[in-house]
Amino acid sequence: MLSEMRIQGLGVIDDATLELDPGLTVLTGETGAGKTMVVTGLSLLGGGRAEASRVAEGARRAVVEGRFLAGPQALAVADEVGADADEDGTLIAVRTVGADGRSRAHLGGRSVPVGVLGRLAEATLAVHGQNDQLRLLRPAEQRALLDRFAGDAVGKPLARYREVRAEWQRLAAELVQRRDGARRMAQEADMLRHGLTEIAAVDPQPGEDGELVAHARRLAAADDLRAVAAAAQAALVGADGADGGGGDPDAPAALALIGDARHRLAAAGDAELTALDARLGEALALLGDVGAELASYLDRLDADPDRLAAVLSRQAELKALTRKYAADVDGVLAWADEARERLGGLDTSEETLSALAARRDDLAVELAAHAAEVTAARREAAARLAADTTAELGGLAMADARLLVDVRPRVAGPDAADTLLVGGQPLVAGTSGVDEVELRLVAHGGAAPQPLHKGASGGELSRVMLALEVALAGADPVPTMVFDEVDAGVGGRAAVEIGRRLARLAARHQVIVVTHLPQVAAYADRHLVVDKSVRDGPGQAGPSRAHSRVRTLADGDRIGELARMLAGLDDTDTGRAHAEELLGTARAHRQADRAEATTGARRRGGRKRSGSGS
Repeated sequence: MLSEMRIQGLGVIDDATLELDPGLTVLTGETGAGKTMVVTGLSLLGGGRAEASRVAEGARRAVVEGRFLAGPQALAVADEVGADADEDGTLIAVRTVGADGRSRAHLGGRSVPVGVLGRLAEATLAVHGQNDQLRLLRPAEQRALLDRFAGDAVGKPLARYREVRAEWQRLAAELVQRRDGARRMAQEADMLRHGLTEIAAVDPQPGEDGELVAHARRLAAADDLRAVAAAAQAALVGADGADGGGGDPDAPAALALIGDARHRLAAAGDAELTALDARLGEALALLGDVGAELASYLDRLDADPDRLAAVLSRQAELKALTRKYAADVDGVLAWADEARERLGGLDTSEETLSALAARRDDLAVELAAHAAEVTAARREAAARLAADTTAELGGLAMADARLLVDVRPRVAGPDAADTLLVGGQPLVAGTSGVDEVELRLVAHGGAAPQPLHKGASGGELSRVMLALEVALAGADPVPTMVFDEVDAGVGGRAAVEIGRRLARLAARHQVIVVTHLPQVAAYADRHLVVDKSVRDGPGQAGPSRAHSRVRTLADGDRIGELARMLAGLDDTDTGRAHAEELLGTARAHRQADRAEATTGARRRGGRKRSGSGS
């Protein structure tokens, strides 16, 4: 629920604060006073489009701020973006529009994308204007309205239908692609098989190319490596122990020198020197191990020209693969894995195509069952919606009018895409099912049913829309509903009944109404009026500019405003008397409606208790 809204620098409104009632709040004022700016402000709070032309002349920016008594859905949106609710559980949303057209949004003190305010509005706010009446004429909007009324009865099977439809479409598209591209895919498959055969013939191993490079270098430099290793071994163990005589026979060996050092330390008889002998023993053992490894290396080192030729030949085989498929052997192996996976998707054999077609047909049967379930739920809801709306029309000075809600199949043409057999009939399987929904109006007794765009005048369309909203009130989770002059083209008794219906709607929702009808304004729990005044511009030659403010009317002031709305009779006794009578009628109606609602609730409660005890 929206408890308060502040508007600054928007259109003709410099600065105004609107305190809104939890029930029915009406907003009135003379033509051009700025009532539309209030609706524009609500639209901006709901993430609507920002326009620089809406910023007041001479102002740097327009600011709209709203305080919402947030429910669980709104608080979940705030939590996602890190916005904080106040201690009393309210959320403050702010929308700023600069004179340059740039827009900013804040929620709970945190800067957020404008789309976040749109998501907040989906959970809290629904604005209905004359544009909504035009949207109501579209078939897709009529189907969406019926689905909203039906709730989960349509929503759950429709969700299952959409899941199966997506898989059905995917398989159908894959089947067409495989059949139409059979030649291209066969060529690609041949190329992939050739590559895999070539790679399998060489049988490369992971990291093999790097190992071969190191091996080839060793074989090519075997003589040099032998000389280095033999000299190192001679330095450790002496020329006599070195393979190939690579050392100087007269040069002292490291092992002999360390052995002599140990002998001298041991002969000294000093404890500290004896301790050093142990450490020299460790060094002697380590050098012995190195000498043995050098000897083994020399035994394995072989300057074999045939072996070198074999290594170079293997390198050439691997290079032939890396030139074609990847930069190295590991890349070649990865290409082979991808090729095998791609081959699985290029299977155009009759067996594969038959399996895909069978799976597609099974999904079509499942999809048809879900579609039929959606259709049945829609038809059941259509009957209830038609009855509820027709009952409301009877109270809106359209006693003989009836609303019909037709749910009929969308028959597929010969070349239609997504054709689905449902009950043996080819239908178009769209994203919202296989149904067309049409609202038709029987305007009076004996009249033929006509689509809304043909059978309803502007005033009748306003009443049909309001009747639908009242019928939908129980199914609509949005707590705040805004109506912007949906009573256009209506007067007399119908206007009184519109006010009464809006008051009834306000028993379950917060309702905000911009109206020019005194019969509607009389039913308000809170009456706001937009007053316009003209101020001179700066200097004697400055142009005049209109400014507006928003006031909350007390009961005495309400009589004057209602009298003004009754053809400008605010300064006459007749006009004020008429306004008082209108207010009295509205109060009597509201008391009767509340008493009826209380009695109905008691009856329903009694039936429930009786049913539970049987």
